[in-house]
Amino acid sequence: MKDPREYLPILEKYFPRAITDQVESPSYLISEDLIEENCKILHSIKERTGARILLALKAFALPEVFPIIGKYLDGVCASGPYEARLGREEFGKEVHTFSPAYTDETIKDVIATSDHVVFNSLNQFYKYRDLVKDAGKEIGLRVNPGYSEVEIPLYDPCQVGSRFGVLSDDIKNADLESLDGLHFHAMCQQNADVLEKIVVSFKKRFDDVIKKVKWVNFGGGHHITRDGYDREKLVSIIKNFYSDYPNIQKIYLEPGEAVVFNAGVLVSTVLDIIKNGMEIAILDTSAENHMPDVLAMPYRPEIFGSGLVGENPYTYRLGGVTCLAGDVIGDYSFKNPLKVGDRLVFTDMALYSFVKNTMFNGIHLPSLVVFNLKNGKLKVVRRFGYHDYKGRVS
Repeated sequence: MKDPREYLPILEKYFPRAITDQVESPSYLISEDLIEENCKILHSIKERTGARILLALKAFALPEVFPIIGKYLDGVCASGPYEARLGREEFGKEVHTFSPAYTDETIKDVIATSDHVVFNSLNQFYKYRDLVKDAGKEIGLRVNPGYSEVEIPLYDPCQVGSRFGVLSDDIKNADLESLDGLHFHAMCQQNADVLEKIVVSFKKRFDDVIKKVKWVNFGGGHHITRDGYDREKLVSIIKNFYSDYPNIQKIYLEPGEAVVFNAGVLVSTVLDIIKNGMEIAILDTSAENHMPDVLAMPYRPEIFGSGLVGENPYTYRLGGVTCLAGDVIGDYSFKNPLKVGDRLVFTDMALYSFVKNTMFNGIHLPSLVVFNLKNGKLKVVRRFGYHDYKGRVS
C-alpha cells in the first residue's frame, strides 16, 4: 500500500497553510471533507455486499462530525458504558459494545444504551445473558479465530496469553442458548489478504457455531480507505461468507482508522532550540501526552515540509514539552533551519490521538478544531484549560 509520505502533497491541499497558521497551537485540526471521502468509500462496500459498518469509538469519537459519518455508516462500536452512552446519545444509530469483562453495575448501563452486547468469556456470557435477553438486546461472543499477522505484540489479540476471545476447544461443549452472533478482531492496519486467512481459520475452528447464529462481526483493523487496499477481495470475502452460511443475516465491520484515515493533523509550534550532540527543537506538544501511539507502536508521524534524517540540510530531534526524558517524537530534516515560532504540522492525527491523550505534568490538551474546505467553515469545538486538569486529579 502507499507509503505515508506519498500522501503529503495531497494532504497539503486539504490542510492549506492559510488554515494551519490560523488555528491556535497546539490543535487537532479535523477535515470534514476527508472524513466524508473515507465514509463514501466505506458506504460503497456496504452497498456492494450488504455488510454493515460501524465506527470504532476507541479510535475516534468527536460528536461534532457524527452527522457526516452517520449519513454513511450504520452505527458505532463501544468498549464500555461511557462510549456506549456517547454512541446512543450523539450518533443515534446501532450501538455494539464489547468489553473484556463487565461488572454488575456496568452491564446494566451497557444494556441500557446498546443494541448488541458482546461477551469475552463463557463465564460472563452465562452470568449476564438472561439480563441482556430480558432487555430485548442481542448477545454476541468474542472468539479467538486462531490466526493473526499483527507484528507488534502490544496490538496482537491472538497471541498466546491474550486475554481476548473464547478458544475453539472451550466452546465445543458450551451451552450457547441465547447466543445471536460471533465477533472476532485480529487485525491492525492490514489488507484484505490478511482478513481472508483469518476468515479461513475462523471457519475451520468455529464452523458448527457459525451455523447456529444469525450474525458475525469481522472486527476492525481493516485499512479499507487507504490506497492499495484490495477492496475487491474484501467484497468477495463478505459475499462468499454469506454464500457459505445462508443462516447469517448480517456481517459487521467496525473500522476506526479507515473512517478518519488522514483526516486530521496536529498543529504545533517550536518553542525553543537547544543543542546536545545535535539540534533539538522543543515543541508545545508532546508524544507522551498528545500522540501516545508514537511511543506505544512505535511509529514516526509525517510532517509537512520535512524529510528523513540527512534528506534535507538541517536535521533536528523533535522533543515534547513534558519532563519525561523519552518524550521524543523523532528525528526530521528540513530544507531551512527551524526557528522559534515555526509551525510544524503532523499528519494522520485524527485517530488514536485525542481519545487517548493525557494531561500528564499538567500540560494542557490541544484544542479540537474542525473545518470544511467546501464551505470555508472553521470551528473550535473545544478548548482545554486548568479546570480540565484539576477535574481529573481532584
